[in-house]
Amino acid sequence: MPVTLYGREHEQAVVDGLLADARRGASGVLVLRGEPGIGKTALLDHAADAATGHGMRLIRATGVEYEAELPFAALHLLLGADFGRLAAALPEPQRLALQAAFGITAAGDTPRSSDRLLTGLAVLTLLAELAEEQPLLCVVDDAQWLDHASAEALLLAARRLQAEPVALLFAAREGEGAFPAQGLPELRLEGLTQEASGRLLDARSAGSTAPAPAVRARLLAEAHGNPLALTELPRALAAETRADGGRAARTPAAASEPPGAVGPLGPAGAVPLTTRLQIAFHGQVSRLPAATQTLLLLAAAEENGDPEVLRRAAGHLGLAIDDLGPAEDAGLVRLVGRVAFRHPLLRAAVYQRAPLAQRLAAHRALADALDTAGSQGPGGADTENADRRAWHLAIAAPGPDERIARALEQAALRAHERGGHAEAAAAIERAARLTPDPATAARRWTLAAEAALESGDLAHAHTLAARAETRITAGGPDPGAPERAAGAGGTTQTEGPGGPGTGLAADGSAPALLRTLRHVQATARFLQGDFPAAYRLLLRDAARTAGADPQQAARMLLQAFHAAWYLGEEPLREVTGALAALDLPERDAIGPLARYVVAAVRPVLGEPSGALPGVDETVEAARLGGAMVPWDVVQVCGASLILGRDAETHRLAARLAADARARGGFGQLPTILFFLAEAELFHGRPRDALAGATEALRIARDTGQRQWTSQLTAFLAHLAAVEGDPEACRRLADEALAVTGPDAAGVIAPGTPWAQWALGLLDLGAGRAREALDRLEALANGPMRHHVCATRAIPDLVEAAVRLGCPERAAGPLAYFRRWAKLTGQPWAEALVLRCRALAEEADEDEVRAAYERALALYGGDAGPDRPFERARTALLYGEWLRRGRRRTRARGPLREAIGVFERLGAVPWAERARAELDATGESVPRAGAAGPAGLTPQESQIVRLAARGLSNRDIAAQLFLSPRTVGYHLYKAYPKLGVAARGELADLPELAELAGPAA
Repeated sequence: MPVTLYGREHEQAVVDGLLADARRGASGVLVLRGEPGIGKTALLDHAADAATGHGMRLIRATGVEYEAELPFAALHLLLGADFGRLAAALPEPQRLALQAAFGITAAGDTPRSSDRLLTGLAVLTLLAELAEEQPLLCVVDDAQWLDHASAEALLLAARRLQAEPVALLFAAREGEGAFPAQGLPELRLEGLTQEASGRLLDARSAGSTAPAPAVRARLLAEAHGNPLALTELPRALAAETRADGGRAARTPAAASEPPGAVGPLGPAGAVPLTTRLQIAFHGQVSRLPAATQTLLLLAAAEENGDPEVLRRAAGHLGLAIDDLGPAEDAGLVRLVGRVAFRHPLLRAAVYQRAPLAQRLAAHRALADALDTAGSQGPGGADTENADRRAWHLAIAAPGPDERIARALEQAALRAHERGGHAEAAAAIERAARLTPDPATAARRWTLAAEAALESGDLAHAHTLAARAETRITAGGPDPGAPERAAGAGGTTQTEGPGGPGTGLAADGSAPALLRTLRHVQATARFLQGDFPAAYRLLLRDAARTAGADPQQAARMLLQAFHAAWYLGEEPLREVTGALAALDLPERDAIGPLARYVVAAVRPVLGEPSGALPGVDETVEAARLGGAMVPWDVVQVCGASLILGRDAETHRLAARLAADARARGGFGQLPTILFFLAEAELFHGRPRDALAGATEALRIARDTGQRQWTSQLTAFLAHLAAVEGDPEACRRLADEALAVTGPDAAGVIAPGTPWAQWALGLLDLGAGRAREALDRLEALANGPMRHHVCATRAIPDLVEAAVRLGCPERAAGPLAYFRRWAKLTGQPWAEALVLRCRALAEEADEDEVRAAYERALALYGGDAGPDRPFERARTALLYGEWLRRGRRRTRARGPLREAIGVFERLGAVPWAERARAELDATGESVPRAGAAGPAGLTPQESQIVRLAARGLSNRDIAAQLFLSPRTVGYHLYKAYPKLGVAARGELADLPELAELAGPAA
């Protein structure tokens, strides 16, 4: 029977609109927030009733405070029943990830760890598949108590819902727990108005229990519009009235009560509303028989409300499950497949107000009840019961206990294998606290730090690692113990979001543990954006490690190189010098990569460098030398861009991206896709660059990678400058510059170089030469002048200086650019030098004309794929020069070419500038429409490109982390823009040549 809501007309309308949109095929997400008892659950119930009444499917889950340490508990409750029949609809990597999350190993499958992004994508696909059968409402209550792994997967799916008939509705308390739903629509529930409160109070206290007018006024004042208070306080008052012969219902205030007494209303204003509600709830509980109160305590401590577990636990305390009957009769609990409390505050009141000794006894009884001897394998119930039992034992432990600590460590390992890194961190940290042996405790503290790092809790990871390091150095295991053969740090290699992590591991010696702990601290600092601290830690630890394990030292130094890149040239010289000094074998997995990075950076630092092998040759040498760590290979992409090897970078980055998608290494995708987007932009394909960078930024935000969030946002600002969108450019640049580490003093945001170039290019395109020169000069001569984009921006600096009439300000950077272009040996780099010479140098007309024409020839014909944007800018400058020299007829050809390319690329300010020049010659051309690729959104461009290659909607969805239905929706929107009616026509469109990627 639908529940009547009072004073919630606006909120009901918002929820009803969300459901209506879902029934029409448009996804919607809403997060309800508010204090306990404010009516979130009632609104969810209204949504559930409305959805089922309109033929929608309903799935529902509730976060449970005591399940927060069990990974994927809520997700399994929500989707576990449908997973079996729909598993075949998931792409294999997603299916395997969700199987790992649920602890299932199917026959013939290779067990694997769950990946946070893959698991979220699997949730998205499952929701979309369920919605194909009928529109779907997914309701999640008490989201602040969801286990971390479930919350992360659901939020990731929520942010990617677009064109599915799915409504996703969360409810979360304010100021309690953490439900980080940034970017999702929210609706905050406030207290009811006085009029609505009165109607609700009267409805709940009608009849013989109605309070006197003065007491009614006090109830309204104390409830502050909280519906739960308006419901429960009168109920508690009625119970007290029956107990004291009617006095409570007639007394308007607590003035006649003994000092310090707290009745159901409490001393006015002195006790928080939540506490008063707990007092009211506990007052009802305290009148029940003692055996019933004990059964209620067991139910409050048992996270699943499992009647069988409660029956066995009750038996251990000499009680029977039937003792719960009086509580059920009083409406405090109900049995609906499991024991459920009327409200979470009631559960909290039962647990928190029980004496400590009784709580510990309840947890011991529950642990005994969960002590099952059999084993059903990784997907069996006994594995879950073992984890729950370990936590109950831990809560009840009076002091250190190795048996309990060992059980918790096993629970942590299982959580880690399922992708529940936050839950693994909590379990292994508790295990460390319960460990009596100092050496074993040190190892467990190390594992806790690693797990916290993998979970993304960077501050806690650093704290745990520092604490463990202090314990070890202060007298933990023997610092001279021999190294174990388990690899560097005594741990197994895995990959975290920003580079190599170490994963949960077996035990290790003190030196190995210390190396692992310092690496955890360094990686945490790096991912927080604290590059100076990360750099110092990595450099120090690499020096300590170099003698015993030069390969591991090389990996640390490559990560230190990444941090040094944001710090300036001196740190770069130091770290490349340390890399060069390592005694690495000629043939191993890390040596060729380290030598390549050193040789690539030295010329930027003004140091000599020998001949360099090609990118493919370097990677192949590393592969032949042993098992490569993908993160090491990614560094080659950045080094190759330094050398101007854009086509080779594009090929390698495309391979690495495909490999990362196939094996589920999504934490690396922001790095790889950034390098790929840079290569695409430098080739003059801004739309492809925009699509890739947009995807990379979304993943970076999902995985908490601050340094890539800053860089990718700044890169998108640059693309906005190319398109001539000043508002977007400035907004994105400001966002990028605001992303700094925890110690911002003296550390610039990672995206600063790209943001400076973006703003300078925006000024240049708008004719503001002075502002452009100031920005670009600061970039070329500042502490970040070694950056790839600082070098690539020098031709813009030259143009701004010439337009302002002070070419001497660009002389130094231009001299450097000439040396760099010669080092690269690339025709396009020589073409840029010729363009700069034609602009900046005193020369006769024949030399200037020859320089422009030679530069255009080096780019290839105007149908050629290589760097159309730079060729068009060169044609524009040539046309301007010819027009100023009164050779108007000759100027028209290069100006028409420039207009055509700029319009095709969507570079609006540049097209307008070329058009104005052409008008000045006495000729004009009509403006092109937005047809073809120029009219596509970034996501449409990606989808169309993949569809043109013959990929199915399901394959495209798996690559781009969307649902197949969303892919179909974007194709449907793209077809009219491209002038086609069907998928088969895409491959023949000449407009899509721009989306094909750089030539080899």
